[in-house]
Amino acid sequence: MTTPTKVSSARQFFSRHGALSKWHPNYEHRPGQAEMAEAVESAIADRKHLIVEAGTGTGKTLAYLVPAINSGKRIVVSTGTKNLQEQLFFKDVPFLQKHFPRPLQVCYMKGRGNYACRQKIYDADNEPALAGLEEMGDFQIIREWEKTTEFGDRAEIKTLPESSSVWNKLDARRDLCTGQKCPQFDRCFITLMHQRAFESDIIIVNHHLFFADLAIKEGDEFAGILPEYHAVVFDEAHEIEDVAGQYFGISTSNYRFQEVHRDIARLSRQKGFASPELDRTLERLEERADQLFALFDEIEGREALEARPAFLEQHQEAYDNLLLDLKLTLSHLKSLENQADEIAPLLRRLEELVLSLRFLFESDDASYVFWVERRGRGCFLQATPIDVSRILGERLFDKLDTVILTSATLAVGGTFEFTRQRMGLPYARTLIVPGHFDFEKQALLYVPQQLPDPRQASFTRLAAEEIVRILNYSRGRAFVLFTSYQQMRMIYDRVSFEIEFPTLLQGTAPRSSLLEEFRSTPNSVLFATASFWQGVDVPGEQLSCVIIDKLPFAVPSDPVVDARMRSIREAGGKPFYDYQIPQAAIALKQGFGRLIRSRSDRGVLALLDNRITKQRYGQIFFDSLPDYRFTTSLEDVEKFFDV
Repeated sequence: MTTPTKVSSARQFFSRHGALSKWHPNYEHRPGQAEMAEAVESAIADRKHLIVEAGTGTGKTLAYLVPAINSGKRIVVSTGTKNLQEQLFFKDVPFLQKHFPRPLQVCYMKGRGNYACRQKIYDADNEPALAGLEEMGDFQIIREWEKTTEFGDRAEIKTLPESSSVWNKLDARRDLCTGQKCPQFDRCFITLMHQRAFESDIIIVNHHLFFADLAIKEGDEFAGILPEYHAVVFDEAHEIEDVAGQYFGISTSNYRFQEVHRDIARLSRQKGFASPELDRTLERLEERADQLFALFDEIEGREALEARPAFLEQHQEAYDNLLLDLKLTLSHLKSLENQADEIAPLLRRLEELVLSLRFLFESDDASYVFWVERRGRGCFLQATPIDVSRILGERLFDKLDTVILTSATLAVGGTFEFTRQRMGLPYARTLIVPGHFDFEKQALLYVPQQLPDPRQASFTRLAAEEIVRILNYSRGRAFVLFTSYQQMRMIYDRVSFEIEFPTLLQGTAPRSSLLEEFRSTPNSVLFATASFWQGVDVPGEQLSCVIIDKLPFAVPSDPVVDARMRSIREAGGKPFYDYQIPQAAIALKQGFGRLIRSRSDRGVLALLDNRITKQRYGQIFFDSLPDYRFTTSLEDVEKFFDV
């Protein structure tokens, strides 16, 4: 790892006549950017934690990248999305590199599923495991690309369909990885990625990879993905609680049993140790798994597994049979261990299935909430930590010199109390940097007063009529965002027939395709739910209106939300005020944050839930939002778009 020559202090670099003003072709002095950069620089130097809310337009990526590079320490930057990760590596870092006197040592790392496995590609070429002409065509694309790629990252292949079934057969996930025993180990894209990380000052990852690494290190400090580092910067830090909960939890599904069956059967044929006995063992294992998972409710969605002891008592035989067949499969495979190196990772997967099942059905750990989710043909059993603050405190904040949390949405009502409590970070420096835009001139917040409470049956029909009126004034050019998929469908069915603008609906195409079509289709309207509330950037007139149906309160019937609310109540708190309102305020800021992305953007933010004006708690939302111009009159919306 090398230490690049410093360009200047943060104050000098971001000052009105500093280095950035001389470098950047479209330079605009941003006092908030300079203030944030100084705070980041100071936190790293003083070995302190820092929470920064940086409003839209601050230029926060450069505000943390420059001090991080200047620190001379190895620093991990963790982003909320792969898109932001790639923007940092392919746009921001090359811009800075032009002006540093020595090469910057920066790399990016993604999860193993994003990279190709050379050995799988060569095996598929020699012993085809592909089905149909479409898979063969996609394989040819991957095989030719593998010969020239430096990184092996799927994102490089622009001609491979997002829905291609071939990639899952050729990616570098751990499921069949033999590690150093693989003939391609020295040329492996994962090996090369790790080498780049060890040579780098700045390592750019996403939250999922970061917490996967942290969770792996929980059991073995030497088993991690990332090399040792001194500090971490979390961009889009408001997502951390949910992502950490996923990786410090326990899960299994019927799909995992199907996949292990498929992989063992395929390997046994490839390596010549297939037998009728092994086939029967695998068939019985999958049958027993199907029988157990079929015992759960087939209704789509998530529900708590509150009566696990009673369930286990009622279905003890099905559970015992599955565990027995897992152990029989393990025993059979161990007897063949010398037949192929790939058997070792398969044994590890079977052992993990045993441990997961036992925890999910037998554990009485009260710090977890146990739940089941049905998605299509999938049945997923989960155990999620109710409170990740202790885990984050012990595994992250107490271990590192500096952790920096930044996002446009971390403060609620002007304070970080909610973020501190949920993250387990009682002691940290804090900073709120206002947005760089003139929200009062650029944006109008409209809350209609005539609509009923969203919980009333008439709300859907009347909200649809109001949306039609707003869209006619905005001439389309809108996101209509919903707190539930069902509500989205019902209102879409009403509105799409009443307007003349092109409409797009989440779920009808991949997210990236819908966004591209929205950007390229004049006056279009996109109807969507949670995944479009954040990380979406459509600057310019193409997006001139964001309509949100309800205040985005977490659904209290969700098992994880319910468990967290009960935990707060048992500790003497008030779940609605301590958890639901702050979480909803942050989510609302995220949704509204889609609209104003540059100083030239103008638009209307419409919230159809007038509880924000009629309930006392509504003031917390107003105190959390930027200073938008506010109206309850639809005539003001019409005038705004007529300007």
